[in-house]
Amino acid sequence: MSLPEVAGSLLSALILTYNEEANIKRTLDHLRWLDSIVVIDSGSSDATLSILAEHAAVRVLHRAFDSFADQCNFGLDQITTPWVLSLDADYRIQPSLASEIQTAIRDPANTGVAGFAIPFLYCIGGRPLRSGMLPPRISLYRRGLGRYRNDGHGHRIVLSGPVKRLRQPILHDDRKPLQRWLASQGKYLAIEAAKLRATPSRQLSLADRLRKHTPLAPYAALLFCLLWKGGVLEGWRGWAYAQQRMYAELLLHLMLLEGHRSLSTPP
Repeated sequence: MSLPEVAGSLLSALILTYNEEANIKRTLDHLRWLDSIVVIDSGSSDATLSILAEHAAVRVLHRAFDSFADQCNFGLDQITTPWVLSLDADYRIQPSLASEIQTAIRDPANTGVAGFAIPFLYCIGGRPLRSGMLPPRISLYRRGLGRYRNDGHGHRIVLSGPVKRLRQPILHDDRKPLQRWLASQGKYLAIEAAKLRATPSRQLSLADRLRKHTPLAPYAALLFCLLWKGGVLEGWRGWAYAQQRMYAELLLHLMLLEGHRSLSTPP
Protein backbone atom coordinates (compact mmCIF):
# COMPACT_ATOMS: atom_id res chain seq x y z
CA MET A 1 0.00 0.00 0.00
CA SER A 2 1.41 3.41 -0.90
CA LEU A 3 1.78 6.07 1.74
CA PRO A 4 -1.15 8.47 1.97
CA GLU A 5 -1.09 12.01 0.72
CA VAL A 6 0.97 14.40 2.85
CA ALA A 7 -1.12 16.24 5.46
CA GLY A 8 0.52 19.60 4.71
CA SER A 9 -0.24 22.38 7.17
CA LEU A 10 -3.30 20.69 8.70
CA LEU A 11 -1.69 18.32 11.16
CA SER A 12 1.28 18.09 13.53
CA ALA A 13 2.38 15.12 15.60
CA LEU A 14 3.27 15.66 19.26
CA ILE A 15 5.66 13.16 20.89
CA LEU A 16 7.30 13.01 24.33
CA THR A 17 10.71 11.37 24.58
CA TYR A 18 13.14 10.23 27.25
CA ASN A 19 15.79 7.67 26.27
CA GLU A 20 13.71 6.13 23.48
CA GLU A 21 16.48 4.93 21.15
CA ALA A 22 14.87 1.46 21.08
CA ASN A 23 11.64 2.87 19.60
CA ILE A 24 11.81 6.37 18.17
CA LYS A 25 13.31 5.61 14.75
CA ARG A 26 10.56 3.10 14.03
CA THR A 27 7.91 5.59 15.15
CA LEU A 28 9.31 8.38 12.96
CA ASP A 29 9.68 6.09 9.96
CA HIS A 30 5.90 5.56 10.09
CA LEU A 31 5.31 9.34 10.15
CA ARG A 32 7.10 10.29 6.93
CA TRP A 33 3.75 11.42 5.52
CA LEU A 34 3.83 14.33 8.00
CA ASP A 35 5.93 17.46 7.62
CA SER A 36 5.47 18.74 11.18
CA ILE A 37 6.53 16.67 14.22
CA VAL A 38 7.07 18.40 17.58
CA VAL A 39 9.09 16.41 20.11
CA ILE A 40 9.39 17.40 23.78
CA ASP A 41 12.47 15.72 25.21
CA SER A 42 13.10 15.56 28.95
CA GLY A 43 16.84 14.94 29.05
CA SER A 44 17.59 11.91 26.91
CA SER A 45 21.16 10.64 27.38
CA ASP A 46 21.11 7.79 24.84
CA ALA A 47 20.94 8.04 21.02
CA THR A 48 17.41 9.50 20.97
CA LEU A 49 18.47 13.05 20.08
CA SER A 50 20.81 11.96 17.29
CA ILE A 51 18.04 9.83 15.77
CA LEU A 52 15.63 12.76 15.96
CA ALA A 53 18.18 15.01 14.24
CA GLU A 54 18.09 12.76 11.16
CA HIS A 55 14.44 13.65 10.43
CA ALA A 56 13.88 17.01 8.75
CA ALA A 57 10.25 17.23 9.86
CA VAL A 58 11.16 16.99 13.55
CA ARG A 59 11.47 20.02 15.83
CA VAL A 60 12.93 19.13 19.23
CA LEU A 61 12.22 21.21 22.33
CA HIS A 62 13.75 20.50 25.72
CA ARG A 63 11.88 20.64 29.01
CA ALA A 64 12.60 19.07 32.40
CA PHE A 65 9.93 16.51 33.19
CA ASP A 66 7.38 17.30 35.89
CA SER A 67 4.27 15.47 34.68
CA PHE A 68 2.95 13.96 31.45
CA ALA A 69 0.11 16.48 31.31
CA ASP A 70 2.42 19.49 31.72
CA GLN A 71 4.82 18.14 29.09
CA CYS A 72 1.96 17.69 26.62
CA ASN A 73 0.42 21.09 27.36
CA PHE A 74 3.81 22.72 26.82
CA GLY A 75 4.01 20.92 23.48
CA LEU A 76 0.52 22.02 22.49
CA ASP A 77 1.55 25.63 23.02
CA GLN A 78 4.28 25.18 20.38
CA ILE A 79 1.96 23.85 17.66
CA THR A 80 0.23 26.08 15.11
CA THR A 81 -1.57 23.56 12.87
CA PRO A 82 -5.34 23.13 13.38
CA TRP A 83 -5.03 19.41 14.20
CA VAL A 84 -2.76 17.50 16.60
CA LEU A 85 -1.86 13.81 16.58
CA SER A 86 -0.58 12.96 20.07
CA LEU A 87 1.68 9.89 20.17
CA ASP A 88 3.97 8.04 22.53
CA ALA A 89 7.48 7.34 21.30
CA ASP A 90 6.67 3.64 20.90
CA TYR A 91 3.58 3.98 18.70
CA ARG A 92 3.38 2.92 15.06
CA ILE A 93 0.94 4.48 12.59
CA GLN A 94 0.21 2.06 9.77
CA PRO A 95 -0.58 3.44 6.28
CA SER A 96 -4.24 2.42 6.65
CA LEU A 97 -4.58 4.55 9.80
CA ALA A 98 -2.63 7.44 8.25
CA SER A 99 -5.09 7.44 5.36
CA GLU A 100 -8.09 7.33 7.71
CA ILE A 101 -6.69 10.22 9.76
CA GLN A 102 -6.24 12.43 6.72
CA THR A 103 -9.70 11.61 5.43
CA ALA A 104 -11.22 12.40 8.84
CA ILE A 105 -9.63 15.83 9.26
CA ARG A 106 -10.62 16.85 5.71
CA ASP A 107 -14.18 15.52 5.77
CA PRO A 108 -16.76 18.39 5.90
CA ALA A 109 -19.02 16.08 7.93
CA ASN A 110 -16.51 16.39 10.79
CA THR A 111 -16.55 20.19 10.93
CA GLY A 112 -17.99 20.22 14.46
CA VAL A 113 -15.94 17.29 15.78
CA ALA A 114 -13.39 18.13 18.49
CA GLY A 115 -11.39 14.92 18.25
CA PHE A 116 -11.17 11.22 17.50
CA ALA A 117 -10.55 8.24 19.76
CA ILE A 118 -8.28 5.64 18.18
CA PRO A 119 -8.14 1.95 19.18
CA PHE A 120 -4.88 0.26 20.14
CA LEU A 121 -3.20 -3.04 19.49
CA TYR A 122 -0.40 -4.02 21.87
CA CYS A 123 2.66 -5.64 20.30
CA ILE A 124 5.05 -8.23 21.68
CA GLY A 125 8.20 -8.71 19.62
CA GLY A 126 6.81 -6.36 16.98
CA ARG A 127 3.65 -8.40 16.37
CA PRO A 128 0.20 -7.06 17.37
CA LEU A 129 -1.91 -9.06 19.82
CA ARG A 130 -5.67 -9.42 19.80
CA SER A 131 -5.51 -10.12 23.55
CA GLY A 132 -4.40 -6.61 24.52
CA MET A 133 -6.30 -4.60 27.14
CA LEU A 134 -5.50 -1.08 25.93
CA PRO A 135 -8.66 1.03 25.57
CA PRO A 136 -9.18 3.56 22.74
CA ARG A 137 -7.53 6.91 23.41
CA ILE A 138 -8.27 10.40 22.11
CA SER A 139 -5.09 10.88 20.11
CA LEU A 140 -6.31 13.09 17.26
CA TYR A 141 -7.95 16.42 18.11
CA ARG A 142 -8.33 20.06 17.17
CA ARG A 143 -5.76 22.38 18.69
CA GLY A 144 -7.29 24.90 21.09
CA LEU A 145 -10.27 22.78 22.14
CA GLY A 146 -8.68 21.00 25.09
CA ARG A 147 -5.87 20.63 27.61
CA TYR A 148 -4.23 17.65 29.21
CA ARG A 149 -4.91 16.52 32.77
CA ASN A 150 -3.01 13.96 34.80
CA ASP A 151 -5.04 10.82 35.45
CA GLY A 152 -3.32 8.44 37.83
CA HIS A 153 0.00 7.44 36.29
CA GLY A 154 -1.16 8.57 32.86
CA HIS A 155 -2.69 11.62 31.25
CA ARG A 156 -5.63 12.44 29.01
CA ILE A 157 -6.88 15.28 26.86
CA VAL A 158 -10.14 16.88 27.96
CA LEU A 159 -11.94 18.32 24.94
CA SER A 160 -14.80 20.77 24.65
CA GLY A 161 -16.80 19.18 21.87
CA PRO A 162 -17.96 15.86 20.44
CA VAL A 163 -15.58 12.96 19.88
CA LYS A 164 -15.84 10.32 17.17
CA ARG A 165 -13.94 7.06 16.83
CA LEU A 166 -11.63 5.88 14.06
CA ARG A 167 -11.54 2.23 13.00
CA GLN A 168 -7.88 1.55 12.26
CA PRO A 169 -5.64 0.97 15.33
CA ILE A 170 -2.42 2.46 16.59
CA LEU A 171 0.21 -0.21 17.25
CA HIS A 172 1.81 0.07 20.70
CA ASP A 173 5.24 -1.43 19.98
CA ASP A 174 7.61 -0.90 22.91
CA ARG A 175 10.91 -2.72 22.48
CA LYS A 176 12.84 -1.32 25.42
CA PRO A 177 14.49 -3.95 27.68
CA LEU A 178 12.34 -5.73 30.26
CA GLN A 179 14.38 -4.14 33.05
CA ARG A 180 13.27 -0.69 31.87
CA TRP A 181 9.63 -1.81 31.84
CA LEU A 182 9.92 -3.24 35.36
CA ALA A 183 11.46 -0.02 36.68
CA SER A 184 8.76 2.13 35.10
CA GLN A 185 5.98 -0.03 36.54
CA GLY A 186 7.15 0.69 40.06
CA LYS A 187 6.93 4.45 39.50
CA TYR A 188 3.68 4.43 37.53
CA LEU A 189 1.82 2.07 39.84
CA ALA A 190 2.77 4.04 42.94
CA ILE A 191 0.96 7.01 41.37
CA GLU A 192 -1.97 4.79 40.38
CA ALA A 193 -2.24 3.41 43.93
CA ALA A 194 -2.29 6.92 45.36
CA LYS A 195 -5.09 7.86 42.96
CA LEU A 196 -7.19 4.81 43.91
CA ARG A 197 -6.72 5.44 47.64
CA ALA A 198 -7.71 9.10 47.28
CA THR A 199 -10.78 8.54 45.06
CA PRO A 200 -14.12 7.60 46.69
CA SER A 201 -15.23 4.17 45.51
CA ARG A 202 -18.51 5.52 44.10
CA GLN A 203 -16.48 7.59 41.62
CA LEU A 204 -14.42 4.63 40.39
CA SER A 205 -15.20 2.33 37.49
CA LEU A 206 -16.15 -1.28 38.21
CA ALA A 207 -12.63 -2.40 37.25
CA ASP A 208 -11.02 0.14 39.59
CA ARG A 209 -13.31 -0.83 42.44
CA LEU A 210 -12.21 -4.43 41.92
CA ARG A 211 -8.58 -3.32 42.00
CA LYS A 212 -9.07 -1.23 45.14
CA HIS A 213 -11.11 -3.58 47.31
CA THR A 214 -10.29 -7.18 46.37
CA PRO A 215 -7.22 -9.34 45.63
CA LEU A 216 -8.88 -10.66 42.47
CA ALA A 217 -7.69 -8.09 39.92
CA PRO A 218 -4.33 -9.78 39.11
CA TYR A 219 -5.99 -13.13 38.44
CA ALA A 220 -8.87 -11.51 36.56
CA ALA A 221 -6.35 -9.75 34.29
CA LEU A 222 -4.56 -13.03 33.55
CA LEU A 223 -7.76 -14.92 32.74
CA PHE A 224 -9.22 -12.03 30.76
CA CYS A 225 -6.15 -11.82 28.50
CA LEU A 226 -5.66 -15.55 28.06
CA LEU A 227 -9.24 -16.82 27.81
CA TRP A 228 -11.66 -13.98 27.08
CA LYS A 229 -9.33 -12.18 24.63
CA GLY A 230 -7.81 -15.36 23.20
CA GLY A 231 -4.21 -14.82 24.29
CA VAL A 232 -3.79 -18.55 24.89
CA LEU A 233 -3.99 -18.97 21.09
CA GLU A 234 -1.20 -16.44 20.46
CA GLY A 235 1.63 -18.61 21.78
CA TRP A 236 4.38 -17.21 23.96
CA ARG A 237 3.47 -13.62 23.04
CA GLY A 238 -0.03 -14.03 24.45
CA TRP A 239 1.35 -15.57 27.63
CA ALA A 240 4.01 -12.85 27.97
CA TYR A 241 1.45 -10.08 27.69
CA ALA A 242 -0.99 -11.75 30.10
CA GLN A 243 1.75 -12.20 32.67
CA GLN A 244 2.84 -8.58 32.26
CA ARG A 245 -0.71 -7.47 33.06
CA MET A 246 -0.95 -9.86 36.00
CA TYR A 247 2.39 -8.65 37.37
CA ALA A 248 1.33 -5.00 37.11
CA GLU A 249 -1.99 -5.66 38.85
CA LEU A 250 -0.28 -7.72 41.56
CA LEU A 251 2.25 -4.96 42.22
CA LEU A 252 -0.56 -2.41 42.40
CA HIS A 253 -2.45 -4.58 44.88
CA LEU A 254 0.64 -4.92 47.10
CA MET A 255 1.05 -1.14 47.09
CA LEU A 256 -2.59 -0.69 48.07
CA LEU A 257 -2.15 -3.21 50.89
CA GLU A 258 0.94 -1.38 52.09
CA GLY A 259 -0.95 1.91 52.14
CA HIS A 260 -3.84 0.34 54.03
CA ARG A 261 -1.46 -1.18 56.58
CA SER A 262 0.32 2.13 57.20
CA LEU A 263 -3.00 3.89 57.78
CA SER A 264 -4.23 1.25 60.24
CA THR A 265 -1.00 0.91 62.24
CA PRO A 266 -1.08 3.01 65.44
CA PRO A 267 1.77 5.49 65.96
